[in-house]
This record gives sequence, structure tokens and C-alpha cells, in this order.
Amino acid sequence: MSELEAEYRLDYFEENGFVRKECTECGAFFWTRDEARETCGEPPCEEYDFIDNPSLDAEYSLEEMREAFLSFFEDHDHERIEPYPVAANRWRDDVLLTQASVYDFQPLVTSGETPPPANPLTISQPCIRMQDIDNVGKTGRHTMAFEMMAHHAFNAREDLEDPDQYAYQGEVYWKDETVEYCDEFFESMGANPEEIIYIEDPWVGGGNAGPAIEVIYRGVELATLVFMSMEQDPDGEYEMKDGNRYSKMDTYVVDTGYGLERWTWVSQGTPTVYEAIYPDMISFLKDNAGIDHTDEEAELVHRSSKLAGHMDIDEAEDMAAARDNIADKLGVATSDLEALLKPLEDIYAIADHCRTLAYMLGDGIVPSNVGTGYLARMVLRRTKRLCDNVGVDAPLDELVDMQADRLGYENRDTVRDVVRTEVEKYRETLEQGGRRVERLAEEYARKGDPVPTSELVELYDSHGIQPDMVEDIAADHGATVDVPDDFYSLVASRHDSGEAVEETTGSEDRFDDLPTTDRHYYEDQYGTDFEAVVLDVFEREDGGDETGEDGGGDDRTVYDVVLDQTMFYPEGGGQPADRGVLTTDDATVQVEDVQIRDGVILHRTDEPVDKGDIVRGQIDAERRRRLMRHHTATHIVVHAAREVLGDHVRQAGAQKGVDSSRIDVRHYERIDRETRNEIERVANELVMENTSVQQEWPNRHEAEEEYGFDLYQGGIPAGKNIRLIHVAEDVQACGGTHVRRTGDVGTVKILNTERVQDGVERITFAAGEAAIEATQRTEAALADAAGILDVAPEEVPETARRFFEEWKGRGKQIEDLKEQLAEARASGGDSGEEVAVGDATAVVQRLDADMDELRATANALVEEGKIAVLGSGADGATFVVAVPESVGVNAGEVVSELARKVGGGGGGPPDFAQGGGPDADKLGEALDDAPDVLKQVRNA
Repeated sequence: MSELEAEYRLDYFEENGFVRKECTECGAFFWTRDEARETCGEPPCEEYDFIDNPSLDAEYSLEEMREAFLSFFEDHDHERIEPYPVAANRWRDDVLLTQASVYDFQPLVTSGETPPPANPLTISQPCIRMQDIDNVGKTGRHTMAFEMMAHHAFNAREDLEDPDQYAYQGEVYWKDETVEYCDEFFESMGANPEEIIYIEDPWVGGGNAGPAIEVIYRGVELATLVFMSMEQDPDGEYEMKDGNRYSKMDTYVVDTGYGLERWTWVSQGTPTVYEAIYPDMISFLKDNAGIDHTDEEAELVHRSSKLAGHMDIDEAEDMAAARDNIADKLGVATSDLEALLKPLEDIYAIADHCRTLAYMLGDGIVPSNVGTGYLARMVLRRTKRLCDNVGVDAPLDELVDMQADRLGYENRDTVRDVVRTEVEKYRETLEQGGRRVERLAEEYARKGDPVPTSELVELYDSHGIQPDMVEDIAADHGATVDVPDDFYSLVASRHDSGEAVEETTGSEDRFDDLPTTDRHYYEDQYGTDFEAVVLDVFEREDGGDETGEDGGGDDRTVYDVVLDQTMFYPEGGGQPADRGVLTTDDATVQVEDVQIRDGVILHRTDEPVDKGDIVRGQIDAERRRRLMRHHTATHIVVHAAREVLGDHVRQAGAQKGVDSSRIDVRHYERIDRETRNEIERVANELVMENTSVQQEWPNRHEAEEEYGFDLYQGGIPAGKNIRLIHVAEDVQACGGTHVRRTGDVGTVKILNTERVQDGVERITFAAGEAAIEATQRTEAALADAAGILDVAPEEVPETARRFFEEWKGRGKQIEDLKEQLAEARASGGDSGEEVAVGDATAVVQRLDADMDELRATANALVEEGKIAVLGSGADGATFVVAVPESVGVNAGEVVSELARKVGGGGGGPPDFAQGGGPDADKLGEALDDAPDVLKQVRNA
């Protein structure tokens, strides 16, 4: 018996009449009470046996099934936990979307760094798996949006030498109890225990592994029981299916997942999961699209549903082959089956995608070109295309609102606004992208090659062009397209990862033996003087390395001074470091920068101090005050932006400064002047209220439960306790320094708003003295403008507008006069030398004017049927040549030859060209040679 096989020989199986069998179809090992069973029970080894056969004690809705599960585990001493958002990057920096309930507790809880919110616990967690997008609607069972009902237990080995190294101790329960809970829940719901099958399926992921069990009932997988207990180790005793070896961890986690949608489906026995979980919406969509089947067609759809488990793009390399197999079993042509099922599959996908969008937008994700925003935009555009394909003409915002309403979101107005805005952007993008597709199709048609997948993905990424649209346009230009069955999964995989970049701390061995620096800047944020002992000093060359702000220039010697304690704030959270001096009895050195490395604070100085010295530190108080005002003002501006724009607004980046600061917020529209002024007004109201700015250090789980994950606007801190800053109703986890009351900010002046990327607006502002200085600069500029215009300051806008309109009008008059002058020159006596070129007449003329006048004169000559060869010496030597239609002279060739004579070049199409060179002294000679050049070009 292998070590891994032994992991599945549970006492519970042995004591309750289970036998271990090997599937005669796929070879998987499984446990069952039915000794006669030969297959594992999962498609394609078996077909669904619950369709038209409701398989629990009653038919449940989603809400009823969720409550039944959570109540069962509450009755078994599990604490119910509220679900987390679907945007996992609110509390993690390694992933974007929540794909399983265990994501809620990674990495801090599963590693043992922080305790879980309860132990054991139960939860029903909304999840989104973008990799399933191509399966939705086709298999009858896949949904991109789903709820993972789960129960979790977090355990630590009891034989550890130091059990306090982890945030939880001992074993709550493990494999036997987990399988027993599963069995009992099935039976409590009226399932036949003889039909429950437990398939052995070891789990591997992210450097961890463990035994796992898939739970099958009447042909469908209803639960997965994962026992996360191993970590990758080249010397480990377990070899897993990825080919790597693993060893046991100190901590081990019960990680279960019960599919809410599938449980509901099995309880109802509907043809697909979609009718069970979206009955009202599917009925609405079918009526709206005019889908109405005959009895014979309805029967065929019904029969195909039982075979739909064979349709899985993850496993079926050739979707067409899977279709052929089902059609063959049904005794119909594949084309007839596809024509019948395709509209239904689109309807199913629309319902599911609308639920996905409701989760995403309801949880505050703003569509954009990056991260979670990109994934939301991808789903939205695919949904719109599906609606257009199947003939659903209901507005997409109404469809998404149906799901947002059912899910109980309170920000439905914002959700609808976002969808409407995105649909309009999509229309504009399609108009631009369609021309790109036409050029691409022509290119590949000439090559005789199909448009490759890489081009399809790029078209989708850049323009939102769906592959079926590319197929249609390409066919019109004689090109073909290869669309992979898993196209949308490929697109999602390019973006479905964490936005964060791995942090490089720059820590070195030299800091390993130093104690963590005592930090006093939180105890007294107004304090600027302190005494400390120099623990160590490190000399290094400064070329603008990891602790430098300036960089560039010649290397110089600088020093990293480590103290036992400090009041200098190190750079972090978008707040620059403090500056100041360190003073000993013998010297004063400048502190130019402050950084923190693994808890050790480094004071960069221009001169050394001696190890063991007692130093007096003095911070630049004015700089610290200005930074404190700007950091507190950042909280105020974000709060005001949410008040004005909506609760979906979240921080996307920030940088505090001495003279100004900026905050980037996620928002789906441009911030216009009126909205900017309203944000500024709300911000200053909060300043004038003079509200207390408070800090506290609560348990992170208690803080998350009370305030949600919007706490982590500026980053995700580690540790059991986190520092919170309260500014009125705004509460954020923050490590910066702040004023005591909002009134200490003085005033907030928004200097500018701009779009820095799609879906992200930047608000630049100044606070306190910096706001006054910025206002004075603006007033000074206005006063200077008023002086130049000789009007009062309030009259500057109207005067500038009047001058601008007059300037535009005079410019138009000048253009008109130039054209009239050109026509007069063309028809008057000063029309240059006329030369016969075949049956045509050419006018060769020197006209020292700008390019606009040259072009106007040339066009006037062409209107008279003459060839124009014009030269100007106003700026070097410049030529313009224009040729009427059906005259056998190539203007580009003429210009090229003339420009060569003056040391330059030029060219253009046969009817109009321009060029020139630097040698104006040879302009006359070139024009003298023009008749010969014309004749040579014509004869050529």
C-alpha cells in the first residue's frame, strides 16, 4: 500500500460498510457502500441520473438550500461567517477574484500567521471562475458565478516544540469527521446513502498539496473535500500528480466546497442547472428572444441535457467531436442539434454572465483595461454580444439589475449607470476596431493564411472585438478564422492574476542581527525631538539605489545609521520619509532619507556618526506638518469622492507630497469641473467640522467584520492587529502620520482632475499652506493675464474668448485671401514660365510664400488644367508640384528630382507632392531645370 493510498483508508469508511473500488471506465479509485458498483459515477463514465428525478427530500431554491447547509453546520458547532467580496484583491495581493471559499483565509490564516475569524466555521462564498467562461451554457452544469458552501477547520500539529509560533493550536477535526459531516448532510437532505460515491483525487496547488475527495451523487459532483496538509519538499515522502515531492506541514486545513447551484439543481431535477437557479430570467430571455420549441424539439433538448456532461472544454480537445458524439447518440445530424441548442446556450450564458456582472459591479469593481476591471469589461462585452446574437433586445443594464436585485445589492443605480456607460464605450470601440479587422482580414487573405488566435486575442484586448465578429468581417474579405473552443478562457488567463508585483525589500545579511527599531512616531505624531543610541553604521556608495530618492550623477559615500529608537517616519504608503538632523557632541549630520527593512529603520546621512554614540534626532518640523496635512487630506478627499461619486469609488494609488498630493480613484466616468467643485466643497465641509482624527489597533478580523475590506484602500498590512485611522465616517488601515483634527488640515484645494487610465481618475490637491500657495499662484496668473488684456480679472474669460474668436476669424480671412491671391496669380500676368509638356501646359514659378499659399496656388492652377511646379525660398528651398488627372506626369517623381538638386528630398502620390532641401541658393537653378525634369519624367 502506497503512502498516499493510506491517506484515504479512513476509519469512517471501514466502520460504515464502504469498499474501495477501481472504476472500470477511467481507472479512478473510489469508496462506495454499493459492493456491486463498477464505475465512479461521474460523466463520462456514467450519465446524469437525477434529471426528471428530483433526488432530495424536497425541491429547494438557492436561498433555501444555502440556509439548509449553513444551519446544518451551525447545529454542528460551526460559526456562520458572512461572505467576503468577489474581488479577492481587497485583502490579497496575489490574485484578483475569489475562486473558492478558502481564498478568504489565504495566505495569513492558512499559514498560521493570524487566527481565523472562527474555528471551525461555515460560509457560503460567492465565487467567480473566469476559466469556466467557455463551458457556461454548453455543459448544462458550469456556471462562471457560483456560491461555494463550505466548512473549514484550521489545525496545528500537537507535537510542536513551540505551539505558540502559530495563531491556532491543536486539532479541531480532520478527515474522518469531515467525511462523516458530508455523509450526514447528504442524509439530512434526503439523499440515498447507498448512492454517495467518494472518489480519491489528490489536490495540488500553489506549492501545497493534500489528499482530496470528490463527492458524486447520481452522476454529478456535489462536493469536494480537500485536506491541505503538505508543502513542496524535494526530500518529501509523498510524490503527487504534478511530479513533485511533498512533506507534511505543521498546520493542516480542512478545505471543503459544496456547490450551491448543483445541490439546488439535483433537488429539482431540471434539464440543466440554469433552469434551477435562473428560472425567471431564462423564461424572460426566451420570451424576449422569441425562442419557442415544438414538442419534438423540446424532447430533443431534454434528451441532450442528460448527455451534456460530456461537453467540457477543459477536457474535450475537440468540441466538434463532442458534439458529434452526442448527436450520434440522439440519432440526429450535428448541424441540426447545434441549430437547436445554440440559442438556448446563449440564453443560459446571458443569465449566468448577468449574475457574474451583478457580483462584480455590486462589489464595486469598476470596468477598465487592467485587473478586475478588465475581467468585468470582458464579461460585459461578451454578454452584450450574446444578446445581439440571440436577439435579446432588452437593455443590458436592466438584465444585470434583475440579478443585482435578486442578490440584494443596494447600489443598483450605480450598477446600472456603469453598465450603460460601458455599453456606449463598447459601441464606440467597435466602430474603431472594425476598420482594423478589415485591414487584418485583407492582409491574411493575401497570404492565404487563417487569422491566427494571437491576432484574435489582441483584437479582443485592444478593441473588444468578439471572434465571431472577426469571422463575419473576414469572410467578406476572403479570409478564414481559427477560433479555439476555449478562446475566452485564453483571454481571461492573460489577466486573471494579482496586480501586485513581488516586493523586493533589499534586505541584506548585515541587518540580520539587528533588533527591530522602536518606532515612536505613532505615539506622538507631532513630536520632532528624541534621543537614541547608534546601534550600527554602514558605509556604502550612493548611486541612487534602493534607498535613494535622487539617483544619477557621480557616486558618493553615504551612511545607513541604525538607532535603537526613532521618531523619523520611513517612506511608505505613498508618504515620503522625514528629513532632519542627527547631532552628537562632535557633529551634526543631515538625514536625507529614511527607509525600513524588515523592521530595521535606516537613516541615510551625508556624514558618519560613531557606533555606540548617543544622538539627538531633530525632524524637519515644517516638512512633517505639511506631510501630515496632506496625508489626512487624502483620507478626506477619498471620503468626499465617495460621497459625491458613489460607494464604488476606491483608491487605486496615492502619493503624498509637501506642495501637493494626488489620489487615484476607480470611477467609470470623467470627473468634470462641476463634480470636482462638489468634491472640494464636501471635503472642506469635513475640514470645517474639525472632527477628531483617531487611531486604533484592533484585531484584524474584528476590524474586517465591522468595516469590510474597504479598510485596505492603501495596501494590505500583515499581523494580528492593524492600525486604523478614523476621519469622520472614513476608516482605513493606514501607516502614515496624521493631524489631530480635520480642522488642522486648514483647507483643501483641488488643483486638477484627469484620467490616467481607463476607469481611473486622478485628483491632484493641496492642503494647508500649500493650498494657499497654489491659490495665490493661480490668482497671480489671472492678474497677469488681466494686465496683458487690460481688463478686470473677472473679465478675463470673456475677453479671452472674444480674442480667440477674432483670431480664428482673422485666420479664416487670411486663408480666404491666400486662395484669392493664388487664383489671381494663376490667371494673372505674373503666372511664371509656361512650358509645353506633351498636350498639357506646365507653369514653373518661384513664389516665396509659406506652404499653405504654395498649395493654394498649385490647386488653382490645376483647376485651370495646368501642371503646377512652384518653388519657395522662404524657408530653405521648398517645392510643390500638382498634376491634373489624365496627365502622364508623376508629381512625386518631379519633386524628388528637384529636391535632390537643393540637397534634400521629398515625394508623394502622382497628383500632388511636396519636398525641399536646405540649399536655397540653388532654388533658381532647380526651377530653371524644371522643364527638362518634366519632360524626362513624362518620357519615362
